[in-house]
Amino acid sequence: MAPAGGRCRRSSSPFAAPISTLLLLLLLVHGARSFYLPGVAPEDFIKGDELRVKVNKLTSTKTQLPYSFYSLPFCRPAKIVDSAENLGEVLRGDRIENSPYVFKMREPKMCNVLCRVNLDAKTAKEFKEKIDDEYRVNMILDNLPLVVAIRRLDQESPTIFQLGYHVGFKGQYSGSKEEKYFIHNHLAFTVKFHRDLQTDAARIVGFEVKPYSIKHEYEGKWAEDKTRLTTCDPHTKRTVINSNTPQEVDDKKEIVFTYDVDFQESDVKWASRWDAYLLMSDDQIHWFSIVNSLMIVLFLSGMVAMIMLRTLYRDISKYNELETQEEAQEETGWKLVHGDVFRPPMSSELLCVYVGTGVQFFCMILVTMLFAILGFLSPSNRGGLMTAMLLLWVFMGLFAGYASSRLYKLFKGTEWKKIALRTAIMFPGIVSAIFFVLNALIWGQKSSGAVPFGTMFALVFLWFGISVPLVFVGSYIGFKKTALEDPVKTNKIPRQIPEQAWYMNPAFSILIGGILPFGAVFIELFFILTSIWLNQFYYIFGFLFLVFIILIITCAEITVVLCYFQLCSEDYLWWWRSYLTSGSSAVYLFLYATFYFFTKLEITKLVSGALYFGYMLIASYAFFVLTGTIGFYACFWFTRLIYSSVKID
Repeated sequence: MAPAGGRCRRSSSPFAAPISTLLLLLLLVHGARSFYLPGVAPEDFIKGDELRVKVNKLTSTKTQLPYSFYSLPFCRPAKIVDSAENLGEVLRGDRIENSPYVFKMREPKMCNVLCRVNLDAKTAKEFKEKIDDEYRVNMILDNLPLVVAIRRLDQESPTIFQLGYHVGFKGQYSGSKEEKYFIHNHLAFTVKFHRDLQTDAARIVGFEVKPYSIKHEYEGKWAEDKTRLTTCDPHTKRTVINSNTPQEVDDKKEIVFTYDVDFQESDVKWASRWDAYLLMSDDQIHWFSIVNSLMIVLFLSGMVAMIMLRTLYRDISKYNELETQEEAQEETGWKLVHGDVFRPPMSSELLCVYVGTGVQFFCMILVTMLFAILGFLSPSNRGGLMTAMLLLWVFMGLFAGYASSRLYKLFKGTEWKKIALRTAIMFPGIVSAIFFVLNALIWGQKSSGAVPFGTMFALVFLWFGISVPLVFVGSYIGFKKTALEDPVKTNKIPRQIPEQAWYMNPAFSILIGGILPFGAVFIELFFILTSIWLNQFYYIFGFLFLVFIILIITCAEITVVLCYFQLCSEDYLWWWRSYLTSGSSAVYLFLYATFYFFTKLEITKLVSGALYFGYMLIASYAFFVLTGTIGFYACFWFTRLIYSSVKID
């Protein structure tokens, strides 16, 4: 996939700058899909070099509970060795271990016998449960995941790759209605390589498999490696090409595991070897999402422009041209509350904490996306995205402390240490409580997705050892700075708020305010949920960055518009409402996640459902904090701007 490029003519129109910025972002979108740093240096192999296949977790989209490969009685090497995993991999449930599958570069093997397993009632039941839940086996060779190639009937359509192969399948013998379980016990591997014509060294660019189920038969008694199969024999060139005589899974059944390996030379270069895995056939949907979101932004931008012209051009010109007193009242409603608009809100300390946390989130997401666009967080760097987000969250505590204490000082607060502690503890504490409950559920299922004690300790250390001190440092710096001054003085006696129209009711206007920010991102949200819960790659960070920019603009503009209407109706309680207006988009996110659960996922287990809703609750809470903070700062800037631009008698 080559990066797209393009040129545009210089325009003298006032929209030239925004258009050129948009075009730059569009180039970024295309560029981000093809340019990435794979995260590992290429490794050259010469003919005969040993290739060691590693096994990863067993995964299922039906249960969302990963398990270690060796939790099932598959063939094992003499000694199982765990690979070193980063923090993100452990949290994802990855368990990368060695395997008995060993190849020699560019030396095909046919019908290689791996081992024989005799099932008892317990092991047969374990296999059956995993087949029922549609578990897939994941393997890795030279950092490339094993895939099953699915070729569409339409010849022009590109081949689809599915990660891993199914443990087995269910079926019926002809003439029988009883459903039986069958295991994929023969794997036909294909290793694709790109050869350097000068050195004859090769680099691995593809790792595919075709799984088969076959009831192997052999001559005489079982003699491990010396056993000669009659169903699959390299000497007579007899190989497995179908699953017409499948291997049944049941008590006292004998399963012989075998594999073939073939090597294919490929024109694909090492730097482009992930492109086939990341092939995206739904570009048009993403562009529709972007255009849809841009329409929302243009509509809101028009409204904001009209408000700014109306308030700053007419009102601030001292309303000389207004014809009637009735019109003057309509035009200057927001001016009447100048003595109360900067009165500190109820629960002002809590607002400071949430704003600080939102700033921390905003900085984390912004830096993460920049790293992702530059290619540092490509899918080849397993666990890199989650590790980066965790570490950035920790280090962005500095900005959280600074933002919360600056706002706290504006509210004439004096106990900055209390605010710093609440900022450092509150959001991570709530998320940790939910996470701990979910982790206990995963432990109960004996899944590899359960976070081990050592990793838990590392997370607690990151929180209390690094994040909390940084929040205090930020708070100290923020509190030492001179406090912001309000543009107008606040009256000692609060003004009575007149009765509001039904559509200005706080609950109604807050819920209405969340619709547009959610509408700007919900199509992209579908792809993110699919990548998380259906075990697919998400790598189109260029699109995501563009959607993030649109989300920021939408949150800011809808909050400013509704804040202006609120002030015009002489309701000056805007502090919390500005936060909740754009933050309410999180309610719609959670409702959409619920809709996605019932329409797209096949989760039936109670524990798996609890996991889904638990993690989506955390995601929605984080989205609330992020969007709420964006809306708050937009309204904060807007009110200070309009009240500082008018002379108060």
